[in-house]
Amino acid sequence: MDSITQAALGASIGGAVAGRSLGRVAFVGGALLGTLPDMDVVIDYGSAIANFTQHRGFSHSLLVLVPVGIALALIFHRWKPQLSLTRWLAFTLLILVTHPLLDCLTTYGTQLFWPFGPPLGTTSIFIIDPLYTLPLLAAVIHGVWKPPAPRAQGVALALSSLYLVWALGAQALVDRRVGDELANQGLSEAPRMVQPMPFTTLLWRVTVLGEDERLEIVTGPLESNQPLIIERFTRNPALINRVASFPEGQRLIWFTDGFLDVSERDDHLLATDIRLGVPGAHPFTFVIARRNGQGQWAATNSTQEPRPAMRNEALRAFWSRLTGEAEVLCMATFEALPAGETCS
Repeated sequence: MDSITQAALGASIGGAVAGRSLGRVAFVGGALLGTLPDMDVVIDYGSAIANFTQHRGFSHSLLVLVPVGIALALIFHRWKPQLSLTRWLAFTLLILVTHPLLDCLTTYGTQLFWPFGPPLGTTSIFIIDPLYTLPLLAAVIHGVWKPPAPRAQGVALALSSLYLVWALGAQALVDRRVGDELANQGLSEAPRMVQPMPFTTLLWRVTVLGEDERLEIVTGPLESNQPLIIERFTRNPALINRVASFPEGQRLIWFTDGFLDVSERDDHLLATDIRLGVPGAHPFTFVIARRNGQGQWAATNSTQEPRPAMRNEALRAFWSRLTGEAEVLCMATFEALPAGETCS
């Protein structure tokens, strides 16, 4: 999740656990500790793909955070012994551990057991979701204004947790809805990802990987009576295999679980993480290789392409679809259409 959300979560837990003894210090310390795992972004691992795939690595691993939390609790107890060691352990461990657990619910995923195993992610909540964050922020502001306010923190944590339960339920409803249609097309076993559209859990994007095409579907958990609109995008297996022949390409495929779009432009081989963003506005595209003088692909130290800006018209189309003013949202063009029309 975004840094504001992680800081609000950490501050709210801090206030709930230690607000009566530490007052505002519990909120400030909780916010700082809640953002600590994301400090790995300042590390340069040597290439764009290395930086991209190493984020949420060691600093988000339970195998690292639990010992760090215990060590910090011992240090803090010597500093402020009026708070029991048990409370300090609850303070540090709950704040540090909930950070990667919350990140695991997002599309980006988290290497929860680094250095073992792949990134884990349920893709059930967007990386920024105001409905999750606002109750926490409101409670923290109230607690800082009139400490200790443990009841406000408890209510906010309960509401935000219930929202996560709703998100998982909504994801299951959408997955079940598209499952029957995919079975009719012989794609029930094809890799698919069900994730919320930006800032909401009322509209979801389903991405399905076929052999030489990928399918994109936009629907919602409460839209059981609306027909599914399926858009098809071409995949190039030859280029995907070429990306897989390079070490950094293999790393990117591992990190994204194969949800990549591969293309070539100006003698550059490009790989795009299609999990994040929307078609035409995916934020993470990398140069994997360049053609040499003999016309062969040669690996290069990966670089990241500039992030595309989201067009105002696209934002208006998204809002129209979200509010129900339009019933069709075309991913290829990102335009909203009335009921009965289909995407070209």
